[in-house]
Amino acid sequence: MFMLSAAATPTTTSFNVLLGFGAKPDGITDSTDSFLRAWEAACASTDDALIYVPKGRYLVRPLAFKGPCKSLHITVRIDGTLVAPEDYQVLGGSENWLNFQRVSGVSIVGGALDARGPAFQMFHIVINHCENVEMRGVKIIAHGDSPNTDGIHVQLSKNVAIFNSVVGTGDDCVSIGPGTQNLWIERMTCGPGHGISIGSLAKNMEEEGVQNVTVKQIIFTGTQNGIRIKSWAKLSNGFVESVHFSNIVMRNVQNPIIIDQNYCPSHINCPTEVSGIKINNITYKNIKGTSATLVATKFDCSSGNPCNGIRLEDINLTFRNKSAQSFCANANGKSFGSVLPDSCLSN
Repeated sequence: MFMLSAAATPTTTSFNVLLGFGAKPDGITDSTDSFLRAWEAACASTDDALIYVPKGRYLVRPLAFKGPCKSLHITVRIDGTLVAPEDYQVLGGSENWLNFQRVSGVSIVGGALDARGPAFQMFHIVINHCENVEMRGVKIIAHGDSPNTDGIHVQLSKNVAIFNSVVGTGDDCVSIGPGTQNLWIERMTCGPGHGISIGSLAKNMEEEGVQNVTVKQIIFTGTQNGIRIKSWAKLSNGFVESVHFSNIVMRNVQNPIIIDQNYCPSHINCPTEVSGIKINNITYKNIKGTSATLVATKFDCSSGNPCNGIRLEDINLTFRNKSAQSFCANANGKSFGSVLPDSCLSN
């Protein structure tokens, strides 16, 4: 389940899925067609449009809200809960549950989405081939051992901002894929989950890079990783550059700071090439807290493409109230201020 909130734009024409289009708030009656007809009416409007979902539970099958639209500003105001079918195969036969395609000027405000996660597990929110997206006040909940339940996934998109959110899943709180540019994540709590991850990268030889990412004011609690960059040991023309992590608290995190260019979670049939991903200009500043393992800082970089321009500043990570350790392979950079565990970077 996740909740989404944002500021709505002014509207002049309202479309109520309950009163105007026959949706049923009982959580049993299929309201899919009602939602689609409300969207079609709003999309065809020449005014700013409001699609209003009153309180109640609305059962909907996979929905594709398609554009382009005549209305330049469409706000979907959800005061109730959208519920997926109990039969998980209904969603399993579709790539997405709720899908917005070829639209701009859309705001989604309030409400809750209940995909009945115990039966069906997949990414919660995917930002794919999008520009100028802002998310505020998102709350995502999935069981800590549920696989493939990334909270927010961003790829092939630019100018995306995520603020004031809470994510707890069985996979990455935020996963950042190839082609991500100008991503800003600020004020988030993460846990359980696998942390905030760039990657995995190097899945393909031809792969767009990741650049200009800022992650700040984050609290990780009991996660597998904190801030991570991961790539397979495969040839690729991809890259990661200009990434800045700052003002972050780790609470019993297994791998608080990690770059892993030999990523292979199953440890079966792992690729044996060196990672072609070029990693450059990565900053870690004011990162404090506790590691659940002895090695709190790990830079396992590619022998063919060493990490360059790593900057550590004011780091204080401990293990069981004692000094933690750092590990470096093919990692170049500098440290500033107090850095604990001691830096192992090559200048």
